[in-house]
Amino acid sequence: MSDDFKLPDDCIDMREVRMGVDRTDRELMEMLDRRFGYMRAAARIKTDRNVVRDEARKAEVIENARADAEGRGLPAAKIAQIWDDLVETSIAYELVEWDRLRDPD
Repeated sequence: MSDDFKLPDDCIDMREVRMGVDRTDRELMEMLDRRFGYMRAAARIKTDRNVVRDEARKAEVIENARADAEGRGLPAAKIAQIWDDLVETSIAYELVEWDRLRDPD
């Protein structure tokens, strides 16, 4: 990572802002990689494919994100939509992994 990286409040020009956005995007991708690793772990651990989709857990995760966003002064409804997409993508990924682990051919 570049030594030029600055936090948002310390940026004085658009080059610094863009560098910060790019670095943050790379960090987000690392976190998504870890999150999807948990989906692979869940696919390995769950013995029943029918329990991959858990609507109560999905609602809890989305509500947690919405409430956290609201507390940070971020657009909570839009972030809840992003989390809904994230959770749906995670479920689809976990189902693919569940099937792959049990039918490797």
